[in-house]
Amino acid sequence: MGGQPAGDGFAGITGDLVDGRFSEKEAKPIANQNSRLLRVRLGEPFMARQGAMVAYQGNVDFAFEGGGASKFIKKALTGEGLPLMRCQGQGDVFLAERAYDVHLLNLDNTGLSISGKNVLAFSSSLDWNIERVKGGSMVAGGLFNTTLRGSGWVALTTDGPPVVLNAAEAPTFADTNAVVAWSANLQTQLKTSFKAGALIGRGSGEAVQVSFYGPGFVIVQPSEGTPPVATAH
Repeated sequence: MGGQPAGDGFAGITGDLVDGRFSEKEAKPIANQNSRLLRVRLGEPFMARQGAMVAYQGNVDFAFEGGGASKFIKKALTGEGLPLMRCQGQGDVFLAERAYDVHLLNLDNTGLSISGKNVLAFSSSLDWNIERVKGGSMVAGGLFNTTLRGSGWVALTTDGPPVVLNAAEAPTFADTNAVVAWSANLQTQLKTSFKAGALIGRGSGEAVQVSFYGPGFVIVQPSEGTPPVATAH
């Protein structure tokens, strides 16, 4: 690649950071700038995780999106936190979360269940709600997900390259801390094993997985999240 033309603000500076390879990609309105950064060119408003904006150009307005009283109560009761902001105006917005991998999906009159911590952004045309994972109860942790339904786009994050499993091929099980998202039509059930806890759990003596059945897919990341901090006795 050649250098930037003289007199354009890059004059006298050379190197890979200014040779064009990291310049803004503008082929599509909504696309990955790179594997860990999403670029959204504003047309219709969209929702994004609060704090996920790392840069923007243009006249963009960011506003708190509470989702209404019922969703606020669900967040408080379930711990399924999804702090959102509404982004609107004109310009480009760049979004990222802890340098996690960013993946863009398009929904066409369907539903996707996503762990709240893995939601980066989604189009305002999608309906979202906090729903209980079937087969679970309110007293157990990690059993509430954010469900998106309708037609539009969604960007989710994974802590490392994920695996996408076809649940129609065989009964599928995933650790509650590692599962990222799944087709909303899948049948789910919780599977708990005390005996296997020390082997396939996280050392707590209890292993909890979500089982999936039916036609659809399950996205699992190669991480179970931040390990618990050891406390002194």
